[in-house]
Amino acid sequence: MMSRVQKGMVAGFAATVAVSILEAVNVFAGPWVQPFPSVVATLIGMEGNLAVGWVAHFLAGTLLLGALFGVVCPKLPTDTPETKGIAFAVAAWAVLMVGVLLFGDPRMFNAGGGFAVVAWMLVTHVVFGIVMGNVYARLVNRDKRAHDMSGAAAAH
Repeated sequence: MMSRVQKGMVAGFAATVAVSILEAVNVFAGPWVQPFPSVVATLIGMEGNLAVGWVAHFLAGTLLLGALFGVVCPKLPTDTPETKGIAFAVAAWAVLMVGVLLFGDPRMFNAGGGFAVVAWMLVTHVVFGIVMGNVYARLVNRDKRAHDMSGAAAAH
């Protein structure tokens, strides 16, 4: 049986993989907008280093957002796991945007398309939330089924 944090980290990793596939298409077929790993690398002071951006992207999606989602998921106000994931991911996107405005350089979006980058990041965060919520719910349900004692024999 995994803890909620562990389930969140597994779900965060799966969601990061899903978003990374979208980002890989953007990087290798386009790029249509500035890739998110490039934004992350710029935020941490390693502008232009996509490898560092990819690593930071996976670490943040798995260890930070995934673990945090595992903690707050039961408290989120929506009904379905996917909408819980969307609400969480959009909140994370909003924190990221505030972080860029307060600590980063908002002009970093100018080279890659301005509003298109912000919109792309919102869309990918929504996808991240859907996948994370779905995987997290599947892990929770798996643990519930594993501990279901309804068909067990009596102890005495």
